[in-house]
Amino acid sequence: MFVASYAHMQTNPTPGKWVYVDAEKEAADLYILNHAVKQDIVVTQDTGLASMLVSRGVYALSPRGKYYNDDEMNTVLFFRYVSAKERRSGRHTKGPKAFSEEDRQHFIQAFEKMLSKLAGI
Repeated sequence: MFVASYAHMQTNPTPGKWVYVDAEKEAADLYILNHAVKQDIVVTQDTGLASMLVSRGVYALSPRGKYYNDDEMNTVLFFRYVSAKERRSGRHTKGPKAFSEEDRQHFIQAFEKMLSKLAGI
């Protein structure tokens, strides 16, 4: 299932079930948070959303294949806070590196591993 705002509707979306939500800030996150259940897998790069999901037993994976887990969320959120604080003070940091084919392959491997684990293989 894909969740996106009406502002990001695609004319030829990726095959699958699409749910569109209001364009308001955090609307997609709130939909995901309200509908994800224990042992679902959510792909997100939003560490705040990932933190709330893993605390509920939902598996969270970044588009680059990084697992988010409860043990490291305090550290992840701290660095998110520090980065936001620096941006608010006028310091502009480099954004994330461009998404590469290596990132795509790492995600595929991590996702397949997670699916195998959940299937008991």
